[in-house]
Amino acid sequence: MKKIFVFLAFTLFLIIPWANGLAKKPGELLLFKADNPRIRFFGRIDFSDKQKPRIWAPGVYFEVRFKGSQCEALINDETAGNNHNYLEIVVDDSKPYRIELSGKTNVIKVPEGLSDGGHTLLICKDTESNSGFIELIGFRCEKLLPPPENPTRKIEYFGDSITSGTGMDISVIPCHKGQWADQHNAYMSYGAVTSRNLNAQWQLTAQAGIGLVHSCCNMNIVMPQVYDKVCFRGDSVAWDFKSYQPDVVTICLGQNDGKQDSALYCKAYVGFIGQLRQQYPKATIICLTSPMADSSLTAVLKHYITSITTYVNAQGDKNVYQYFFSRAYNNGCDTHPDLDEHKLIAAELTACIKQIKGW
Repeated sequence: MKKIFVFLAFTLFLIIPWANGLAKKPGELLLFKADNPRIRFFGRIDFSDKQKPRIWAPGVYFEVRFKGSQCEALINDETAGNNHNYLEIVVDDSKPYRIELSGKTNVIKVPEGLSDGGHTLLICKDTESNSGFIELIGFRCEKLLPPPENPTRKIEYFGDSITSGTGMDISVIPCHKGQWADQHNAYMSYGAVTSRNLNAQWQLTAQAGIGLVHSCCNMNIVMPQVYDKVCFRGDSVAWDFKSYQPDVVTICLGQNDGKQDSALYCKAYVGFIGQLRQQYPKATIICLTSPMADSSLTAVLKHYITSITTYVNAQGDKNVYQYFFSRAYNNGCDTHPDLDEHKLIAAELTACIKQIKGW
């Protein structure tokens, strides 16, 4: 009996370190599930199943620090035919690179050649809601380290295909080749770049084709109907606004609305600002023109936005501003901005926010 007790005690000695997430051998990879508190999430996410957090929105990202030369991310993809999701991978603030998920289950390995020390891994969803959701299952690595400090500044960007990063990345597949999502790159979109310029967290509340009162492409939803959801194609999962209170909110809508009845459009816009103000009582709201609009639509949007901001300010909300982009940016697919132009748009918006907020 004594021998059995000694054997069991020795066995537990071996098992307990594994249960606590400590490798038995140097370099051995352990699974850290998605509900591990050392994994940081940013953006609108459905945590109904904490071990399979579900992500639809473009620009949602998650981040870990790990020890060792290897790390693998386990990610599920709700595939829709050949229209897989794309992800942006960033290791230790090195040059980001984009990958296409290849199946319903995916193992993403960080590049070889890392040292055995500590490293940071950021993964961002580059594609938007109608490319389907992704689910993080977890990470396999030697050890998870305490996460880096979060930026204290927070920005949210409401918009359409421009804001979501549609049609901008033609570095691998040219326009009108491959699948619809092949040129998406939310991580390099103007909102995400602006936030990184300002050391801020970001959320892209954006969907291609969406408008304020009229959406294009046979869409039966407009932004005021889905602005409070986790999926921007009408999903019923509600977003908890208390979990993310931005310092700055930008609204970049109107491209898909086109020229509307001014009274109808301005009333809807003022109403939308009111909806946002209920959720974000302290946020600075900046109303933007469309950076891909032609001169005719730009003139109309300037007129609308000037009337809207003047009215809202007169009603007592002095924390609503306007910004008009200096020119049109149309070098991407279907006259969208391309990668380089998103950087220029971000430079304009960065300067605007710095001036308003004093950052």
